[in-house]
Amino acid sequence: MLQGLLSILGIYKIYEKWLWHQVKNGTKPEHVAVILDGNRRWASERSLNPWIGHHYGADKIEDLLNWCLDLDVKSITLYAFSTENFRRSPEEVKEIMRIAEEKLRAVLEDESIHKNKVRVKAIGRLDLLPKKLQEMIRRVEESTKNYDERFLNVALAYGGRAEIVDATKKIAQEVGSGDLSVEEINEQLFEKYLYTAHMPKQDPDLIIRTSGEERLSGFLSWQSAYSELCFLDINWPDFRRIELLRAVRTYQRRKRRFGQ
Repeated sequence: MLQGLLSILGIYKIYEKWLWHQVKNGTKPEHVAVILDGNRRWASERSLNPWIGHHYGADKIEDLLNWCLDLDVKSITLYAFSTENFRRSPEEVKEIMRIAEEKLRAVLEDESIHKNKVRVKAIGRLDLLPKKLQEMIRRVEESTKNYDERFLNVALAYGGRAEIVDATKKIAQEVGSGDLSVEEINEQLFEKYLYTAHMPKQDPDLIIRTSGEERLSGFLSWQSAYSELCFLDINWPDFRRIELLRAVRTYQRRKRRFGQ
């Protein structure tokens, strides 16, 4: 009720412009990662089916991409579905997979994606996904594979520990075949085997999590070592440009020490 009243009065627009004025000339994060949390909670608060929240949450992603373009953010990684999420009801998982396929199909015809040369890639154990979704991922990745100005990663069937295990297996196979020696293994080499190896900057500068939960839940376990974290007490479908600008302002006010 209060939020709606303030919106009608234009208070949010004034605040949004003020925030933009504060951040527009500051250092922008090059890589922003977002844990899209709170879809089911948002639906529950409104006595709706859980997947209604997933629909609204999926629609919000397009807004986020446009806002990040305005901020000249080069890379975005979205945590959409974890390996643990497969434990949810079969009906909910099926609907999430359908929504993911629908949104990826829209990417194929999205003029903004092609105009801004955004390379789109799904990261995770993609073999766990339905075949139709895997095919749609293949089509989207193929259509954007030559773009290198901006990057959009969608983490599906993703787990940070799983990513590290998968990278380790690839390295072990190359050591076993004689293509790689143990002495060559270091952090720089290890990163070449991560799901995000195609990116010029794998490590997020800023990680945002919605819904009020204050943990990463295995998101980018390797890449997040020195990321700035911002936890917002708002469910993902309610995320606004104001929240993004506030998170960027928080990022700009912090002094990044990188362990020093």
